[in-house]
Amino acid sequence: MSKVTVIMGSRSDASIMSAAFSTLNELGLSFEVRVLSAHRAPRALIEYVDSLPERGCQVIIAAAGGAAHLPGVIAGLTDLPVIGVPIPTKMMGGLDSLLSIVQMPGGVPVATMATDRAGAKNSALYAARILALADDELAGRLAEYNRKQTDNVVRQQIFGSDEIAASET
Repeated sequence: MSKVTVIMGSRSDASIMSAAFSTLNELGLSFEVRVLSAHRAPRALIEYVDSLPERGCQVIIAAAGGAAHLPGVIAGLTDLPVIGVPIPTKMMGGLDSLLSIVQMPGGVPVATMATDRAGAKNSALYAARILALADDELAGRLAEYNRKQTDNVVRQQIFGSDEIAASET
């Protein structure tokens, strides 16, 4: 039983979404990955999304590029939270994907992340935050993840006087 399901519009999206996969793994969250197109396989998408609640899924991450209808179509099919990840495209660098996902009509919510790997990573973290509301153990792992991230940033800001002097020359 996977609480998180990642649906990608194309197998090529996996290179970007690997940032979500590694973050989900790091947080100890099991997940399932499927490739389903809102345009090329709409019936299969409907059947799959309809099956998710009974299979234990609680959050869906949907990644798509170009017209990027996948997250919105999924949000229209389910009451589960949907997190959209805009995949960069060759023509517009992902702006087209971002605008398609973020401009959902009222009543069809999609939590839209940034484009590219940062958005993929943040989709996993956002899914974890949703699930952590009802899972104290996950909340602890998420807090530890955030503490380590903060410690890494703080460590990078500490310079010795010799490093500062060298940077001024």
